[in-house]
Amino acid sequence: MHKRHMTAVAAAIAFTFSVGASAAMTKDEYKAGRDTIKANYKTAKAGCDAFKANAKDICIAEAKGKESIAKAELEVGYKPSKKNRYNVSVAKADAAYKVANEKCDDKAGNDKDVCVKEAKAARVFAKADATTALKSAEANQDASEKTAAARKDAATDKRNAEYAVAKEKCDKLADAAKTACVKDAKVRFGQS
Repeated sequence: MHKRHMTAVAAAIAFTFSVGASAAMTKDEYKAGRDTIKANYKTAKAGCDAFKANAKDICIAEAKGKESIAKAELEVGYKPSKKNRYNVSVAKADAAYKVANEKCDDKAGNDKDVCVKEAKAARVFAKADATTALKSAEANQDASEKTAAARKDAATDKRNAEYAVAKEKCDKLADAAKTACVKDAKVRFGQS
């Protein structure tokens, strides 16, 4: 029973992720994805009724975690952004923590304390990695934008310098030839 249930949940989550991964999700597709996630969660949670005590708590934590991750993935599909991708990483970290923390309830004494600390540490590490990835992506975008602006400025400076040289070469000419030379230089180097 448990294996069939987990297979159904995995298939539903995979479907949800595929909906979330589409490039140009419409509002209707987004709403359908939300409905699918909600239905999948209800099914997964109902499947947890087959368990007792802490096993049921773990099952529910897994179902909630998958729902949370699927919602975050859906947001990435609907509104792709660095922040939404970060939110997926945080949802995964939180889901893993909640499941691990529930599993710690099966232990006692120092073993339980260590288990809880390890679960918290894993969540801290995952969130720190997600924050690093977000900040790195933002820094890379800023650097790319600054590099593009610097390249544009450099190209303008080079074009202006080339125009100045071409215009100076026109000074040795006289009258109409000089006028034509300057006009040609302006056109060639994008001067007004």
